[in-house]
Amino acid sequence: MGSGNWIVDNLNSALGTWNGKLAEIWQLLSTTPEEFKGGTVWTVIQGINGALQAIGCALLVLFFVMGIVKTCGSFTEVKKPEMVFKCFIRFVLAQAAVTHGMELMTALFQVAQGMISTIMTASGLSVLTDTTLPAEMVTIIEDVGFLESIPLWAITLLGSLFIWVLSLIMILTVYSRFFKLYLATAIAPIPMASFAGQPSSSIGVAFLKSYAAICLEGCIIVLACVIFSAFASTPPAIVDDTLAAATIVWNYVGEIIFNMLVLVGCIKMSDRLIRELMGLG
Repeated sequence: MGSGNWIVDNLNSALGTWNGKLAEIWQLLSTTPEEFKGGTVWTVIQGINGALQAIGCALLVLFFVMGIVKTCGSFTEVKKPEMVFKCFIRFVLAQAAVTHGMELMTALFQVAQGMISTIMTASGLSVLTDTTLPAEMVTIIEDVGFLESIPLWAITLLGSLFIWVLSLIMILTVYSRFFKLYLATAIAPIPMASFAGQPSSSIGVAFLKSYAAICLEGCIIVLACVIFSAFASTPPAIVDDTLAAATIVWNYVGEIIFNMLVLVGCIKMSDRLIRELMGLG
């Protein structure tokens, strides 16, 4: 319901967009890839993963042969029972990783999802606190005359634009996490095949670390949202109500945008932070 004041309604609309995107992120963080968009995308990814398993099995043999050539100095060494057993076990495990990689990656995601659920429960937040325009600010804006309201229009337009752009960046970052999960799951049989050879196994290890990092991004994002919710629960105070209305509104909008920038920055750097913590550079 509009207040009848264009400046107040514009600010409320911008904050409503922000709150809506924040609530959507909170919901997305508790959504599995199988549930995302009704599971249609996950079904397609499963089909691609199954189709690439044939290529993965072919690469499995190639990596296996390359590994034997590089690790064994002569054919006599290959005939040793312990070497044959070691190569056989490596090949079997690599084949299992290629054919059952989907189950392995799903299990990794479930572990990360359990951590996200634990953080949500421990925070005590069922929903995030909405950022709202204080009643004192509404009163100050509604009491200004026509000439005094002109700079408020400019401040409102600029502030609303910033809030809208930050909302878009924030939600796109969270959606990109799902796309990275889908892309990694789809091509999983290819890097998994590298486990067949000892020299090439580092490719598979790096792939699993990267996938785990994508899953753990959700933990950083949910922590950032919880911290921002604490900020939002205590809105910026009006330090001096004797100042001009434009100055008061500018101070308020500037502090709100600063808090939003902190949250968006944390969400944007969640990928880099997790990769640094896991030693992926």
